[in-house]
Amino acid sequence: MTEDDNSCGPGTGELTLDGSVPIVDITGLWTKYGRTVVHQDLNLEIEQGEIMSIVGGSGTGKTTLLRQMLGLERPARGCVKVFGEDISEITAEQLQQLRNHWGMLFQQGALYSALTVFENIAQPMRELKVLPEDLVRDAVLLKMNMVGLGPEQANKMPSDLSGGMVKRVALARALALEPKLLFLDEPTAGLDPDLSEAFVALIKSLHRELGLTVVMVTHDLDTLFALSTRIAVLAEKHVIALGPLQDLLKVDHPFIKEFFLGDRGRRALEALDEKTNKET
Repeated sequence: MTEDDNSCGPGTGELTLDGSVPIVDITGLWTKYGRTVVHQDLNLEIEQGEIMSIVGGSGTGKTTLLRQMLGLERPARGCVKVFGEDISEITAEQLQQLRNHWGMLFQQGALYSALTVFENIAQPMRELKVLPEDLVRDAVLLKMNMVGLGPEQANKMPSDLSGGMVKRVALARALALEPKLLFLDEPTAGLDPDLSEAFVALIKSLHRELGLTVVMVTHDLDTLFALSTRIAVLAEKHVIALGPLQDLLKVDHPFIKEFFLGDRGRRALEALDEKTNKET
């Protein structure tokens, strides 16, 4: 494979949605900006039904990796497969087909400021014409109910919403096309502890009820510990450790020890233990 070769072989042209292959399969990934190498021979598999969290220090390319999974950035080398298809090699039409099967919650919500709550959630349905217009209303109200929004919120503008409400509207829009894969970029950023805990509980409930696979980038340790099935730790330009939280706590690496067992990590672990004890 040459330095700028990012082909991973021919795809089938058909999405693999039955879980027989990893939902996301990243192999030999290199990311470069000029002479700066961000990722070097990075490998990561994300299995159906799990919540995979990606963590790392500043400059480790967490959000860049997320953008590559979304087809928004192209790696210098290596392969990113989603639902069995190399997203660097497929046509624009095939990429759109892929996007119909995933949803994305951006850090700030990214709502359209000139559209109402209802119109924001309806936008993907209308753009792709997945439902006749007379059924869009029922579908939107259903998605609103799923994220804890009442019908009285439908005609509000984004500027009228609290930070927590913006997140819920954005999540409803991300779920509009009933995706199998949900990407979350800092889902609880900007929320106070109570709102953050409520939003984490909502994501956990939707993950279970809808059978979602979730890929999350977060720096919030409470969110990370509460939600993650497995955690991928980025450092030294690749994934240095991958596994459930309890396994990572045993890894003897300076970054991992500081990240998970420093002051912030210990406080988050204590809070998680306290919450777990209350629930049992």
